[in-house]
Amino acid sequence: MEPEVADMSVELLSRARAGDREAFTELVEPYRRELQVHCYRMLASLQDAEDAVQETLLSAWLGLDGFEGRSSVRTWLYRVATNRCLNMLRASSRRPVVAEPLPTWPPEPTRLGEVAWLQPYPDALLTDETPGPEARYESREAISLAFITAVQLLPPNQRAVLLLRDVLGYRASEAADILGLTEDAVTNALKRARATMEASHRPGAPAVEPEIEQDLLDRFVEAFVNFDVDAIVSLMTDDAWVRMPPMPFEYRGAEAIRRFFHAIEPHHAAVERFVPVRANGQPAWGVYSMDSVTGLLRISSVFVVALDGDRICDFIRFESCLASYFGLPRTLP
Repeated sequence: MEPEVADMSVELLSRARAGDREAFTELVEPYRRELQVHCYRMLASLQDAEDAVQETLLSAWLGLDGFEGRSSVRTWLYRVATNRCLNMLRASSRRPVVAEPLPTWPPEPTRLGEVAWLQPYPDALLTDETPGPEARYESREAISLAFITAVQLLPPNQRAVLLLRDVLGYRASEAADILGLTEDAVTNALKRARATMEASHRPGAPAVEPEIEQDLLDRFVEAFVNFDVDAIVSLMTDDAWVRMPPMPFEYRGAEAIRRFFHAIEPHHAAVERFVPVRANGQPAWGVYSMDSVTGLLRISSVFVVALDGDRICDFIRFESCLASYFGLPRTLP
């Protein structure tokens, strides 16, 4: 699956063990991005994933003497990162949230914020992955927001096992070693995790032709700039989702979405410009509205959509605090 320590730079490892921070950085830097993606899959939060990677590398530096070289440096780092994420999950006790009472004007949501901490992941931070032969998910599917959402509903150990086995392609024995479990425990956890995923996660649709995708996205932007509710809904599948984490506004189906958009229409700030970006392998935009005080366009949110053929099947609005991760400026002239 990956080169063994014997194939690594023995000199770098030796220098790092002797206290050379630059050698340690050179040793681990090739894995930083993929570790961050892994932590993001575990935690569904870009900010938490960044923290987890920083703590992983600090822990690895401090524990370098404990690295015996029986596995690759990459596998050792995945062990540290995965267990760091598990500790974070146990400390935060993330569970489906119980929403506070909603204002009277929006319709009752279809469900109430199972993954209120969900954040998008910029495509610019993704890296080419080389999963093992036992992986069941393609990289494109395993970074989609639908997949990330479904994974969050698994208990932490099942989540870790599924990601190690079915996304990264580690063998059962390797996953057991990373997690400090028996192979039987890993096999049983994976069986339960797969059953849950099959029940809750709809695999992503095949990619559409670029011309079809661009036409759909252009029509969506035009409809949203005009806030033409009927036009927006007409571009969505019958079972589409609209979500707005961390707010508990989640609506499924064309009619529920229509009612929600009509309800918020009086409160809707006019959108002046969409700046295209990409998140989780999906089309996304920084959304700008006019600031009446400064006369500048100010970012108000980040939109991400998922496509099913020539329709939108998932629309998620994220808060503007995430814009900097996408290189989006706070204001535009």
